[in-house]
Amino acid sequence: MSLRRIVVAGRNTEVQKLARQVGQEIFVADDLVETLDITQAVEPDLILFDHYFSLEHIRQFLDSANLTSNIPVIIVGNDENNSDIIAEFMQIGVHDYIQGEKDHIRLKQIVNQLKNGIASDNFELTDNCFFAEDFAASIPIVGKSQAIKNTLKMIKVVAKSKCSPILITGETGTGKELAAKAIHLLRHPEEKFVALNCAALTANLLESELFGHVKGSFTGADREKIGLLELAGNGTVFLDEISETPLELQAKLLRVLQEKTFRKVGGIKDIACNATIIASSNRILKNELKANRFRKDLYYRLNIFPIKLAPLRSPNRVEDISLLAKYFIKNSTICPEKAGKIKSITKLALEALQEYNWPGNVRELFNTIERAILLETTDKIGLSSIVIDTEEIEQQSQNSTASNIKDFSLAQAEKELIARALQETGWQKTRAANLLGINRATLYAKVKQYNIEKNHSTSNQPLEQPGELKFLEPAVV
Repeated sequence: MSLRRIVVAGRNTEVQKLARQVGQEIFVADDLVETLDITQAVEPDLILFDHYFSLEHIRQFLDSANLTSNIPVIIVGNDENNSDIIAEFMQIGVHDYIQGEKDHIRLKQIVNQLKNGIASDNFELTDNCFFAEDFAASIPIVGKSQAIKNTLKMIKVVAKSKCSPILITGETGTGKELAAKAIHLLRHPEEKFVALNCAALTANLLESELFGHVKGSFTGADREKIGLLELAGNGTVFLDEISETPLELQAKLLRVLQEKTFRKVGGIKDIACNATIIASSNRILKNELKANRFRKDLYYRLNIFPIKLAPLRSPNRVEDISLLAKYFIKNSTICPEKAGKIKSITKLALEALQEYNWPGNVRELFNTIERAILLETTDKIGLSSIVIDTEEIEQQSQNSTASNIKDFSLAQAEKELIARALQETGWQKTRAANLLGINRATLYAKVKQYNIEKNHSTSNQPLEQPGELKFLEPAVV
């Protein structure tokens, strides 16, 4: 049994070897400043200090790091049995003290205990924890951002009214159908919800699906068909991507909205429409008006109480990316043999997700997480499993393995970019971090993560920035 991430503080190679016996990813820090930087960047499961750091150094580190109880610190001491110094370490908050670098059995026992008790990054949450508190029970839309809360408030307002039609707009993948279903569930949960993708059918088929047809009304109409407007009864008809409907059908839709009646194709009898009509569009309908692709009268009839869903990249919604990713991991069914085994996602992987633009919004994020679950071989999704450019996968699919697929990932591109920045700045990490637009802590962590090394080492001393936290030099205990 091993931990996912361990930070080793100090240059003692024996302690580093010891860590590799019980850890999957090892980050080595030369001094306390670098240890603090890496700890804050990668959120390890364990921190090991070698015996060259004194009691005062560890106390200073613990105070500065502000560690939570789920990141234990273990001191790997020398072979001497000094019960007094061990007691002092334990009093300042150290999780345990190992006497000697060769006591690997003792470390494995501690790791097993930690492994069984670690739940900080695991999703030990009920599904309600992924939803805004005021709406969790009634509206199953994941998110706690201000943008989602505003949307949910509008959904509740319109659901309590008799407003029909209702227009929902937003980019592709933002959750327009979920919003429509939420309105339906709040307004008449016992009635039918029927959806029609207006972009998927020809004009004739679209009209027949929506209004129905009588027998013999056109070639192939060998029997009468009930349309969705009639089938929905007192429920809801959701017209997805209404901007894609032909102009002649838009005129017939307008009549339904105004008169609350319709006729089947080929029919002469007026049929009452009692359903709530909800329409959605991923296009800006005002632009469609100017291009004469959408009727003005239909637009103004729809635009009573529009609900606009913010894109995932919006500053008011970006915080939901982390929540959505964890929700998708927790509820994924794409790989039955991994069900319940992948329990979390690393901080670096989450950072990569939050930095991406997400043109496909929630739908694209969902696909990325599903892909990561297929690629991941551990219990925690790492950066190397976050693959967004699927075209690169397709180009390699005929003669590549899963390990080759991972090369076409954010991790590979990021590794090359960081290496280039370090080369251009002569391995001055502060300048390289500024060039990349990241902080030094993140750069330190990623250099360790990708094992980036310089060809000609000139100094092993870590760089310092003016005004940064200074620690005492390590001394032998």
